[in-house]
Amino acid sequence: ALSRNIVLLFRTACSEKPAADLTMFKGWTAADVSGQNQVKSSVQRAIKTKIMEEYPRLEEVFKDIWPKDSSMVIAKCKDHVSLVVVDKVPLFWQERDGPWLPTLRLVHKYPSLMPKMQVDRGAIKFVLRGASIMCPGLTSAGARMEDCPEGACVQVTAEGTYHACAVGILTMSTDDIRKVNKGMCIDKIHYLDDGLWKLNELN
Repeated sequence: ALSRNIVLLFRTACSEKPAADLTMFKGWTAADVSGQNQVKSSVQRAIKTKIMEEYPRLEEVFKDIWPKDSSMVIAKCKDHVSLVVVDKVPLFWQERDGPWLPTLRLVHKYPSLMPKMQVDRGAIKFVLRGASIMCPGLTSAGARMEDCPEGACVQVTAEGTYHACAVGILTMSTDDIRKVNKGMCIDKIHYLDDGLWKLNELN
């Protein structure tokens, strides 16, 4: 119920009904998972190490997120996407050999785990369509940024809201976003109410 309320809150903040999904998880369902594979403990350790390097803020709670005695599989999906699934719950996703990004549900549970980029109210409707984030949405009044380098994994929040509405990858540093102030600056968007958001568990 809480998750649905979050979706409704964001949609209420928009002046238009979100259009069809445009990016990473467009029309995505559990049927797009082609297989689930158990992996060796050494592979699990390597994945954990990469995740901890990317998200050091998770260190104190990582054992709660990924318990030692939990069941972990890698789910292979369409469009070269992989999921880390722990006790049937998708926690992280990756496209090809890119970085592991957390699911929005995990970000909502641990909102401090990754840097925040706040878009202004006018950008919300575009985020909820799965559109890439444009520089003006992060530099106008009502927007805020944590300083980050190009390639950083970030969460996107919106003016007047608390929970993230998307996660993605910076295509330029925050310094360059301020200087250039045009074009795309956050890509590879997983957003509120997309196919991955709707996948609570993977059986």
